[in-house]
Amino acid sequence: MGETVITKRAFLTAAAAAVVRPLTAESQPPNFVFIYADDLGYGDLGAYGSKMPTWNLNAMARDGVRFGQFYSASPVCSPSRAALLTGRYPTRVGVPRVLFPNDTNGLPDSEATLAQVLKTRRYKTMCVGKWHLGSLPQYLPTNRGFDEFFGVPYSHDMSPLPLLHNTEIVEQPANLETLTLRYTEQALRFIAESKDSPFFLYFAHNVPHIPLVPSPRFRGVSGFGLYGDVVREMDWSVGWILRALKHHGLAANTLVMFSSDNGPWYQGSTGRLLGRKGETYEGGVRVPLIAYYPGRIPRGGFRRGVATTMDILPTLANLAGASLPAQPLDGVDIWPLLAGEREQVDREAFLYFDDWNVQCARQGRWKLHMARYNSFPWTPGPPGGRVNLPLVNPELYDLEVDPEEGYDVARDNPATVADMRANVEQMLWTFPEQVRISWFDTMNRQVEWTPTGALPACKP
Repeated sequence: MGETVITKRAFLTAAAAAVVRPLTAESQPPNFVFIYADDLGYGDLGAYGSKMPTWNLNAMARDGVRFGQFYSASPVCSPSRAALLTGRYPTRVGVPRVLFPNDTNGLPDSEATLAQVLKTRRYKTMCVGKWHLGSLPQYLPTNRGFDEFFGVPYSHDMSPLPLLHNTEIVEQPANLETLTLRYTEQALRFIAESKDSPFFLYFAHNVPHIPLVPSPRFRGVSGFGLYGDVVREMDWSVGWILRALKHHGLAANTLVMFSSDNGPWYQGSTGRLLGRKGETYEGGVRVPLIAYYPGRIPRGGFRRGVATTMDILPTLANLAGASLPAQPLDGVDIWPLLAGEREQVDREAFLYFDDWNVQCARQGRWKLHMARYNSFPWTPGPPGGRVNLPLVNPELYDLEVDPEEGYDVARDNPATVADMRANVEQMLWTFPEQVRISWFDTMNRQVEWTPTGALPACKP
């Protein structure tokens, strides 16, 4: 399998690219490919300002659309994936924190996944790559609407690390040097075998989560260290997926989307956004979204409207003509944004969760910080442990002009602060009891006065 760079010409159909074909009731249901990076930062792609060589993703953005304000529902792995596949906040679906190999729980059967929704329309479905929503057999993809699974059950820094085909162990420990190659081969096989019926490919890469292990062929080729090498290899994989769709005559009827589960960890760029993985600052949850659907999504677009991973399920379900799950969704259909028909879609305030804790809310252009931990993630906690504390003076940021969250304007906008706080407290009554308990516990803690942007401290 040789390397390829997908050119502009290779992306376009024979029809003029500027012509956008409307979806009609008579249209054959579209295919869906959702490619998910692991810990890729908002600023890690050339289309978002990086110097790293991500040529295929750059071309995909040039010939499709990219979003400037797309959010994961969590700053860490398992909850973000639960939200993507259910269209609901991870605290609603019982996956508020990262799952580990010895955990016996997973995404509950009571929650319908995107794959299960699409199966009602006779879609063929496959999950390739990292799952991380429960490692016991009953929680694996083949019991959650996917016809086939090839990948690992959780992050590749966890042990033991089996490589699974469906529920059978293919290799243990999985050879990290060959994972991206083998994932790509399995994805290409699935596309070839499914070309005569609608299909959904969920391709969840392990990279650039640590440890950073590129294949020998890509080691040292990026000029950006091991992090750049694994991103370069992932971009190579994206190029092959796009090339296969064109080869099989599927490109014009396939919506391809690329995103990340959360912001970068120790390495990677947030594109000047504040915070990283594990934090509810923008750098922890704002991620790239590139969508490519020739003839139906206008080329070269940039969308400023707010969208989230929870919007993917209702959007794809509506495009497929599938009924939505019985459980109420938090996501909304963002096809009007994708198609360039609207600049915004109506939605409730977007809540930033860390574990069971609501820390921030986004409403229109405004982001309100209401709580914060008393220590940074991935660092030793203070005496007494890491605790979620209220901000004595909530902080308000205008993300339209200040995406770096550098200038607190709460004092100038007290009505906005009060309105957003009231909306959040009203929304909390629709969440499980544990969310409300965590909120009231946080708000009742006694804290010292905290300077804007600082970590709050408990009163002695």
